[in-house]
Amino acid sequence: MVKVYVDERERNSDVPKYLMGMGVTVIFKQLPIGDYIPAEGYVIERKRVDDLAKSVFEGRFFDQIRRLRSCGSKAFLIIEGNLNYLSKITDKYKAVEAALITAIIFNELPVIYTNNTRHTAMVIKYIAEKLQESRERTPVLPTYRKQPKPKELNFKDWQLYILSSFPGIGPKLADKLLRKFGSLKAVLEASPLELSRVEGMSEEKAWIIHKIVTTNYVTDKDVSKGLERFLKSKEG
Repeated sequence: MVKVYVDERERNSDVPKYLMGMGVTVIFKQLPIGDYIPAEGYVIERKRVDDLAKSVFEGRFFDQIRRLRSCGSKAFLIIEGNLNYLSKITDKYKAVEAALITAIIFNELPVIYTNNTRHTAMVIKYIAEKLQESRERTPVLPTYRKQPKPKELNFKDWQLYILSSFPGIGPKLADKLLRKFGSLKAVLEASPLELSRVEGMSEEKAWIIHKIVTTNYVTDKDVSKGLERFLKSKEG
């Protein structure tokens, strides 16, 4: 089942209606940033062409771009409608085009163009399907020769040893990560998006590290207790 979180402000849009018509489970929620969350760690901002122009002229566009880039998730911008329409609604259409180019090139924000709300819904569904499908598959990562366990209290060697113990992380990549972020603590606190920007670090590896670091530790005893509570609730 494909699930997409949708910001409350999009409730009156036709996009959620089309998504539901396509069999997508739509969950309305007040999102802190963006309009759609197709999967954990991803966010989509949707703008009609007229909304795009308005946000640029009101000075909101670059603030939104900045927030998307700093939210810690992989962000996408969907522009809905024909860009040729800009020249019909404003004589300053080149300023809007320049703002869009700045977002794409200098802020590295991927932009997807759609024709209408139905097309937008189809794109969001496709993105959600692919992302959620990849999450469900058990990732198979290559194994590397592990950094030898340090025999002395050398902090650098221990940092490399600990980081190279993660799935898919060899000594060379561990060294790149530590050089990039400066400390083991900074690496472990980095978002999947920040980690994936390091050469040799795929989004899949970054997501696995993030989940290992942030997932609550559950013992067999905890699982057993949870099962007992579940069975008792069913009996009642």
